[in-house]
Amino acid sequence: MSGRGVRTLVGLLAGAVLSVAEVVFLCVAVPARLIPAARPAFDRIAGRLLALERARLATWLGHQAPPAGGGYGFLAVRAAAGLATGYAVAAGLFLSGLLLLGGSWDLLTGESRSVPFDLPGVKVVSNIGVVALLTGGFLLVLTLAVALAAGAADRSLADRVLGPGGEERMRRRIAELTATRSDIVRAVDDERRRIERDLHDGVQQQGVALALLLGRARHTTDPAKAGELVAQAYAESRRLLDELRSVAWRIYPTALDELGLRAALTGIAERAGVPVTVRYGLSGRPVSEIETALYFIVREAITNAVKHAGARDILVTVDEDERTVSVTVSDDGAGGAAPSGGGLSGLARRVRALDGAFTVDSPPGGPTRIAATLPRDVACG
Repeated sequence: MSGRGVRTLVGLLAGAVLSVAEVVFLCVAVPARLIPAARPAFDRIAGRLLALERARLATWLGHQAPPAGGGYGFLAVRAAAGLATGYAVAAGLFLSGLLLLGGSWDLLTGESRSVPFDLPGVKVVSNIGVVALLTGGFLLVLTLAVALAAGAADRSLADRVLGPGGEERMRRRIAELTATRSDIVRAVDDERRRIERDLHDGVQQQGVALALLLGRARHTTDPAKAGELVAQAYAESRRLLDELRSVAWRIYPTALDELGLRAALTGIAERAGVPVTVRYGLSGRPVSEIETALYFIVREAITNAVKHAGARDILVTVDEDERTVSVTVSDDGAGGAAPSGGGLSGLARRVRALDGAFTVDSPPGGPTRIAATLPRDVACG
């Protein structure tokens, strides 16, 4: 029997004992609450019973119920369900244990009697010990299956009834929006710093080199030397234009607006320098915010795979269902990508701001899998 099964059985048996206390409490509390002065005391007892239910769910059934929610209705449903499932589990364990022990004893002592089974066209002769062992084993498996189903029903009931109320949900949503707003501000600042570094280390340095070449050509008196310097300046100006286009592309690609996400991802794949396969499964264009997020996730993931992980093959999969769109970037690189790194943490903030989910699976040695799931439509507020 697995550890999960044992914990579930213990949790259900503990719930059955707790259900007895809940039945007794409800039988007394329901009529007593008609007296206004008695309500606070019984409400406190109900709160303690709910706290015990939450502790049982967390300890034995692996369910973390929030501290708010629930009430007399939950206790009534739990009392009835707990008594029924507790009785079924206890009876199943008792009968299966009795059969297994009795069958084992009969086989060990050699006192097991033969039992004939007359089936259509077949006659089987067994003994009571073997039959008891088989029946006890089957009953034990059946009891465990019933216990697992009852545990799942217990967790489902807790999700529905012990979940946070409207005020708590509003409080959590406000906290989430506050955090994502701060994340967006931080991401914008990080992006500005990155653009400044790109301009300073690339475009500005090439512009200075171009100015120096033109200055030297202007002041030289040797026509041949001047021609050579102008040719160098021309080559430097071409590199400067390429760098400007590269910086502009990293800030925001015009192809994303003009041609759509598929064309923009194709452009990333062509510039990657390693084989990149794009499997595009969207039937239409997502809204602009989602499309932009998908683009930057793929671009950052491919950049990291090529630059830091030494990947030789990359797979990009973009898919959708009725409610969400998803993107997965997998590579065969060295792995070890840190979700807290600047690029990936920025992507995580961008995805969270759109109420999406972002995961990074990159064990040392690889492979790396970066995935994001986003809603098809962006909710306002």
